[in-house]
Amino acid sequence: MYAQLREKANELARILWREHTVYRERGGGVVIRGEHVRRWISLAPTGGKDQALLRAGRLLDGGTTAPARTEVVVDLTTPVADLAAICRRMLAEVAAAADVPDGGPSRAGRPKAAGKGKREKWEKRARTPRASSRHTGLGSWVVLLMVCTVVAAWAYTLFGGPGY
Repeated sequence: MYAQLREKANELARILWREHTVYRERGGGVVIRGEHVRRWISLAPTGGKDQALLRAGRLLDGGTTAPARTEVVVDLTTPVADLAAICRRMLAEVAAAADVPDGGPSRAGRPKAAGKGKREKWEKRARTPRASSRHTGLGSWVVLLMVCTVVAAWAYTLFGGPGY
């Protein structure tokens, strides 16, 4: 199965991109990387005869791969031109998903002031001089007092207290 996947991957890579790298995955699949377009495609065995799981995703900074954005099961007996058309459609979906900001379209109408969150509050708190002592609240003082009481009681019983 690996030989069949490798052969199809090489044919697809030549059709899709001039610059590409084809290599084997741990799971027995084949990955095609297009560094210049910051995208990847993988063909993995599905257990069915002449079928493969086709996945597409993008490359992150540093060359690591992001999780697959789209995936589809394809028949490996279909012509390579048809598989290339499926790959192009999937790559277009990946590119469209990469263009949408992380918040998605629902953030488009929100003003920037509404986006202030915990991080900004934390940064503001960290700039105040009391930020380093904020962990010694009332609860911490009570625990500290209880520990001191236990140590004093232990010392009292150890050394016998008055009258010995």
